[in-house]
Amino acid sequence: MRILVVSDTHGNQLNLLKAHTAAGTVDAVIHLGDGEADAALLVELEAVPLYQVAGNCDCRSTAPKELICSWEGCRLLLCHGDRYGVKLGLSHLLDHARASGVDAVLYGHTHHALHEQHDRLLVLNPGTLWGRAPFLSYGILEIENGSIKAAIQILSD
Repeated sequence: MRILVVSDTHGNQLNLLKAHTAAGTVDAVIHLGDGEADAALLVELEAVPLYQVAGNCDCRSTAPKELICSWEGCRLLLCHGDRYGVKLGLSHLLDHARASGVDAVLYGHTHHALHEQHDRLLVLNPGTLWGRAPFLSYGILEIENGSIKAAIQILSD
């Protein structure tokens, strides 16, 4: 399974479409908040399942604040990250992810891409596709037979 992971699009649908095109064929899309309307655009284009959580800027959103999804034997925690103070560090988020028994935690909010391994816990922040970051980025997850691979992709002009 191949999944496009985006966050913090903040209405920049043009960059979201560029990332979607650059990512190639995917089986699902994950949007980690702050761009709920943008995520709906991808569903119309791709006709693949969308998994999304609400960010701190998604006013009046009906999306959940966090979600646990399972694919091919892997459990993923999806959240925006603001509720765990990720701009000040990852300790609260990592504690919550470990207590939830997931294999990976995906978050946004900081606008800074991150791909790390903490023991057996994969941590991924796809960065942002909004213009005020040092670089624009998205993530790609590949899940197969209980194994997860992740990569950060830089959006080129």
